[in-house]
Amino acid sequence: MAITTGTEAAQGTGGTGGAAALEARDIRKSLPLGAETIEILRGISFSVAGGEFTAIVGPSGSGKSTLLGIIAGLDEPTSGRVYIDGIDITNLPESRMARIRNQKIGMVFQAFNLIPTLTAQENVEAPLYVGRRPGSPAARARELLALVGLEARLGHRPNQLSGGEQQRVAIARALAAGPAIVIADEPTGNLDQRNGHNVLDLIRRLRDETGTTFVIATHDPTVAGAADRSISIVDGLVASDTTVDGNERSGQGERVVAGGVE
Repeated sequence: MAITTGTEAAQGTGGTGGAAALEARDIRKSLPLGAETIEILRGISFSVAGGEFTAIVGPSGSGKSTLLGIIAGLDEPTSGRVYIDGIDITNLPESRMARIRNQKIGMVFQAFNLIPTLTAQENVEAPLYVGRRPGSPAARARELLALVGLEARLGHRPNQLSGGEQQRVAIARALAAGPAIVIADEPTGNLDQRNGHNVLDLIRRLRDETGTTFVIATHDPTVAGAADRSISIVDGLVASDTTVDGNERSGQGERVVAGGVE
C-alpha cells in the first residue's frame, strides 16, 4: 500500500483545489470572568499552504493553545472563521466536526495519549475503524510505523516504548487517515533534548516524503526554528510571522494567504 499524502487525502475527501490547508480569519475568543470579559484572542488571521511546516510560538498565557484548539475544531471562536482544506469548520455540529477531524485533521499531543492496552500497531489502526476506508488497517499501520522507523516495535505496548518512540507512534497514528493537516501541541514537551530533536527531524522528513501540512504549538524558540515558518502570538495577537530565511510574512491586521498578503 502506498503512503497516502496529505495532498492526496485532501483531493479524496472533497478539498477545494488550490485552497490553503488551513486558513484562520479574524479569530477572536473571549470568556466571561465575573462582570468582566477576558479577551484571549483578539483578531488573528493567517493562512498555511499545503505542505508547509509552521510553528505557532508564544509564552504561557499568550493564547497559542486556545488558538490551536480552535484550529483543530476542539473549541469554538467567539467570532471569526476557520477553514481546513477549504471547508469552513466554524460552529459545525459535533457529529460532522468529528467526521472532519477523523478525515482531515491529525492530532499529536504532548502527553502522547496512546491507548495503554493496545500495541503500537493497534494504536495506529484505531482511527481507521471509524468510517469506511479502503484497504487493510493493519497493513496501513505497519507501513506508517515503518515510515517512522518503528517496524521492529509493532507488537510493543506504550509502557514498553521510550518517550521518543511513543511520540513516533502518535505521529504515525495522526497520519493514518491521510489528513490534510497534522496539528501538534508541544510535541517535544515531554521529551529530552535528543529525542525532541529526533521528533522534529522526523516531522520535517515526513513533510518532505508525504506532503502533509504540519502546524505545531511551542513555547520554545529553538523548536520553532526547525519549522519553515514561525508565527509568534503575544497577548492574543500575531506579533510576527517569519519564514525560516528571516523574511517577515505580514503584520498584524493583514491576512496572509498563499502567494501573498491581502
